[in-house]
Order: sequence, then structure tokens, then C-alpha cells
Amino acid sequence: MKDKKIVWITGASSGIGRAAAIEFSNNGFHVFASSRKLANLESLKNEIDAKNNLIEIFECDVSSSTDVEKCVKIIFEKTNRIDCLINNAGITSFKSAAQNSVNEIDEIISTNLLGSIYSVKSVLPKMIEQKEGLIINILSVVVKKTFQYSSVYAASKSGLLAYSNVLREENRKHGIRVVNVIPGATDTPIWSDEKRKEFSNRMMKPENIAKILVDVTTEKNNIVQEEIVLRPIEGDL
Repeated sequence: MKDKKIVWITGASSGIGRAAAIEFSNNGFHVFASSRKLANLESLKNEIDAKNNLIEIFECDVSSSTDVEKCVKIIFEKTNRIDCLINNAGITSFKSAAQNSVNEIDEIISTNLLGSIYSVKSVLPKMIEQKEGLIINILSVVVKKTFQYSSVYAASKSGLLAYSNVLREENRKHGIRVVNVIPGATDTPIWSDEKRKEFSNRMMKPENIAKILVDVTTEKNNIVQEEIVLRPIEGDL
């Protein structure tokens, strides 16, 4: 285990996070996967365990700073380091600004923005101590283009984009790379069943995005791909 790179993936119970956990484990990483959905994580663990790859799962609500601190404490107790954090946990509502309830607004901002910031804060001191580390934030094409029925989601992802860009500048001197991955429509449960049935043939596949995440993480030179925009070849939905 000492020779294996350590990656922590949030929101790993489905979609891009789940595909990333599988792809990283297939490439020899020791994967720590967290999510609010423990049953889905257990299914993921069974699939990866069957290949004799390393994965450990944790129930963690990233919108709770206490949950995040507990999760990271367990990781450090087991490995005493972390090489890569992938901030993937995210939710949305597909409602207009007028329709969003205050509770929905709080939940989206707390998960997508604050949850990612809590996760970064939890690993940053160790990465600074190590003088190296990689933080990948899974954003969304909503930071590049205006879509209706996504105002709060766009606000949360745009806030994370701004945070990430400042974070990168502050931590270059510590050898820490910060990469913003900006995917367009991807075939994940964040979309309704109806939308996935109608557009799945056009949407990107999580498995393909996961391969790109591994490529970024295994880059060995002094280049950092600061921003990676990914769109379906036929364009946005």
C-alpha cells in the first residue's frame, strides 16, 4: 500500500464519481470513496474488491464540516498522506429561480460549494506539508454558458470556480496543482430518467471522463492543466 497513490473521491456512489473510483482502482490507486449513499458505496466496493483492488468507503455528507473532518481523519490514520482530492459531490434542482425553495438553495450551495471548500480545507495542510498534491474540482459547463433552470447550481459552481482559481495561485509555491474539470451533459443520475432516455445517446459517458481524470492525475512533468472543458461532440443539450 505504501507504493500506491492515495485518491479521495467525493460523491462516489454514482455517475462520474463511481466511474472514477473504478478507473482509479484499475490503475493501481488506493481509493477512498465517500458519499451520503452508503448502500451504493457498498455495491461499488463489492465490484472493486472482486478485482482485488484497494478501495475503502465512507458515509460522508460533505455539506457537514464535521463529517468531512471525520472522513479525512480516518484517511490520514490509515495512510498519513493524500495525493489527490476529487471534489465530485454535487446536486441540482432544474427549477427556475422563482421556484427554488430556500431549503433547496441552502442544500445546493452547501453541497456543491461549501462541501468542496470543506474538503479542500481538510486536505490542504497535509498537501502543503508534503510539498505536493492535486485537487480536481468537477464543475459544469454552466460556468461557461447560461442555461435556464439552473441559477442556484450555476451560482454554486461559479463560486467554486472562483475559489479554485485563487486556491491555485496561493499554492503554486507548495507544488500543489488545482485543476478545474468542466463537463457538459453527462449520462448520470443528476438528470431525470426522462432526459436520460431522450438524450443519453448524445451525452458523454462517465467512464470516458474518468479516464481523463486518471490521465491528469498521472501526469509526471511540471505542467498543470488548469482548466479542462469537456462537451458532447454534438454540443450542449
